[in-house]
Amino acid sequence: MAKIFQVSARAGMTRVVEPIARRLLRAGVTPNAVTVTGTLGVLVGALGLGARGHLVAGALVVTFFALTDLLDGTMARMSGGSTRFGAFLDSSMDRVADSAVFGAVAYWLATQGDHAGVAAALLCLAAGGLVSYVKARAEGLGMTCNVGIAERTERLLIVGVGGLLTGVGVPYALQVALWLLAAVSIFTVGQRMAHVYRQAQANTPSGSRG
Repeated sequence: MAKIFQVSARAGMTRVVEPIARRLLRAGVTPNAVTVTGTLGVLVGALGLGARGHLVAGALVVTFFALTDLLDGTMARMSGGSTRFGAFLDSSMDRVADSAVFGAVAYWLATQGDHAGVAAALLCLAAGGLVSYVKARAEGLGMTCNVGIAERTERLLIVGVGGLLTGVGVPYALQVALWLLAAVSIFTVGQRMAHVYRQAQANTPSGSRG
């Protein structure tokens, strides 16, 4: 699911994103500046709109600025590849943006007295962070971890659709989306841990395996 969505989305956005990326680079805008701007936009959409109950507007703003993940990556590729700091900044800003989105959702649900929804939002926040941490830790140990049904794009898509449907009057859409997201995020953590375990076992001398 994750790979299919990302490949098709990138293919469909290429003709739109690449001309914009070229214009920004010619204007002297750096990929890092786009990364930070995108994060600030997500913060405005999540905290300024979503947390105050403007779910449709918040979801649209967050989705728009979340697409800068495609733009800054394209700019980095066109300018010779991402720097180590650029990769670090991108991952860090993703965590900031994700925290804002799910924190805003939890806050709004709390104002509605929906304690189960708050629990689901906090579980999504924790599980989503763990999904990213497992991958980063595996790559830091020299292994790959590009597996899972709920990567960041899918997580934001699920909560965004839930927010939009709730905003237009569909009852419990956001709550259902959050519990679904919590389930697939936890499953993704398991997928990644199993994937890393298999790699670690394959790289361990047979006499050293317990």
